[in-house]
Amino acid sequence: MLGLKLPTDPRWANIAEKNIEDILVDHAYCEQKAASTAISLIVSFPEYTELVDEMIALSREEMGHFKMVHEQLLKRGYVLGRDRKDEYVIQLLSFFPKGGSRTTQLVHRLLIAGLIEARSCERFRLLSEELKDKELAEFYHKLMVSEANHYTMFLRFARKYGEREEVDKKWQDLLDFEADIMKDLSKDKTIHG
Repeated sequence: MLGLKLPTDPRWANIAEKNIEDILVDHAYCEQKAASTAISLIVSFPEYTELVDEMIALSREEMGHFKMVHEQLLKRGYVLGRDRKDEYVIQLLSFFPKGGSRTTQLVHRLLIAGLIEARSCERFRLLSEELKDKELAEFYHKLMVSEANHYTMFLRFARKYGEREEVDKKWQDLLDFEADIMKDLSKDKTIHG
């Protein structure tokens, strides 16, 4: 369903399980950044009323997820800690050239946001299936469903605001690029790394 060209190495779940504090801290910041992305889309493209409405709801939902992850951290005796660079996202952002029309910029941002949500969904599925901590496994199962909805929403908006055939070509090219990125990842104790 997600269309990812390179699945995560299943051994990543073992790395995650052994470093659950790092995973939870990184995950909390991923949720905060997702809320920030929604707000940024509102600020950058206020004339797209339907998008603005969806991004208002998304920013609230993502901050709710941030709170839920933070509570998981506290429950286990951890603290939030400092944010780290997300190499996965940094590399994804380099794919599309800067500039172009406002519509082109919007479509690119929507495609990248959709792909990040798709990869998060895939990672959460792995965690839900592999973690021995049943409470956390169930927690990640619930979040997996939410991330799948976000992925499809971003892709739907990209196809609505861009020319469908061109958007689908860009999406496939971005998926190919992301697969190359993933060849060097799945070895780190981060959600995308």
